[in-house]
Amino acid sequence: MLNLDFALSNHTHSPSSPFMFKRQLLRILFALSFVVPAIAAAQLPDFTELVEKQGPAVVNISTTQSVRNPLAPQIPNLQEDDPFYEFFRRFIPQPGPRELPSQSLGSGFIISQDGFILTNAHVVEAADEITVKLNDKREFKAKVIGAHRRTDIALIKIEATNLPAVRFGDPTRLKVGEWVLAIGSPFGFENTVTAGIVSAKGRSLPQENYVPFIQTDVAVNPGNSGGPLFNLRGEVVGINSQIYSRTGGFMGLSFAIPIDVANDVAQQLRTTGKVSRGRIGVVIQPVTKELADGFGLSKVQGALVNSVEKGGPAEKAGIEAGDVILRFDGKPVAASEDLPRIVGAAKPGSKATVQIWRNKQARDVQVVVAEMQDDRSARQSRRGGKPPAASPGLYGLTLSELTEAQRSELKVSGGVLVENVQGAAARAGVRRGDVILAINNQDVKSVEQFNQMMGQFDKGRIVALLIRRGANSLYVPFRIDGN
Repeated sequence: MLNLDFALSNHTHSPSSPFMFKRQLLRILFALSFVVPAIAAAQLPDFTELVEKQGPAVVNISTTQSVRNPLAPQIPNLQEDDPFYEFFRRFIPQPGPRELPSQSLGSGFIISQDGFILTNAHVVEAADEITVKLNDKREFKAKVIGAHRRTDIALIKIEATNLPAVRFGDPTRLKVGEWVLAIGSPFGFENTVTAGIVSAKGRSLPQENYVPFIQTDVAVNPGNSGGPLFNLRGEVVGINSQIYSRTGGFMGLSFAIPIDVANDVAQQLRTTGKVSRGRIGVVIQPVTKELADGFGLSKVQGALVNSVEKGGPAEKAGIEAGDVILRFDGKPVAASEDLPRIVGAAKPGSKATVQIWRNKQARDVQVVVAEMQDDRSARQSRRGGKPPAASPGLYGLTLSELTEAQRSELKVSGGVLVENVQGAAARAGVRRGDVILAINNQDVKSVEQFNQMMGQFDKGRIVALLIRRGANSLYVPFRIDGN
């Protein structure tokens, strides 16, 4: 690179200094015209080769399902010999069918040459028909091998061979600030490529604490769900799953499921059709600075146990309310949200060493990990029905079945457990941990039955939910908002 100081010094000594100075300055500017673009090119990544090689393994997924026609007449379910049957048949207008077809779009990527594809569970949920379109415009009907709502992973299969497949990377090697790239079908625009950087790792979201999300600023919009997140080596490090948005569009915050988590779920779905996750039977809360000082901890860390399931693995191991769990099976618990995913990843039936903090000193206990009974996955066929748990956002509730131990403790024969609450349900006063026993005095036995019963009511209708909260029962008026 030319030295401007040298050129200026020549100006003071040369007999033809004005001419020489201009000549040197032109030569400098000419050189800079090549150097500056070269520096910029060296700093910015070139994604073209990555897209050419990995793009063919990314697919577009479209689904069709039947939804209730809001204009359909609300005729009571009467027998033909009922005296009111003929009245409703004659005088109630018939504007259309009770159900209408609905379509949705998403993305996915091929993980094996024989047609196995990974995507999000919410992309294929409740689908009557799934169509996969490849990069070369070929289309195939797909079947669902299995879907796991809690991690939002689904494994589907098309009948094809010699397909291009992606390579998996190691999400633990990702660094904050590293370049990443997404390929998907936002708003139906196929094979759309967007790039950005890793913004954070190990994020826990309010409705999901079993997945250590990768946060990026890659532009992700509706339709990107289920698509791959690549590193610069062309390896898949995550599945684009969620965005944070106040408008429904991209706002600079997108979240991907680490591919090691997704692959573990996919392998279980492929081999057994379900996903087994561990549990130890504790209810935890975060450790604040004030609590850490009170417990004599040197720093804010761990998960504070505020209750222990009677007869559960933790109680049998000697864990008590007030203990702070610092490590589980050799893995540090830096914050309370770390514990569910660490325990969830443990194999049911295995023994784990748990380091707890009690009376201002650490001690180790041995716990036998149990299986999470309410953490179910859904094996669906191409025509399969809905999985047995309400997805986040359905009536503002995330529900699960009660275990036999929970029913025995509550002394109830049915009911469903509220795992998370938001929207209309939160406004109505339903709380996390409540057990919904009945709707309008009709007993609720399962999540599937709850969904069916709620689906019979019109938007705006107020129903009475019988709630068990602790040792008390109460009725909560709930207005159905139609979402």
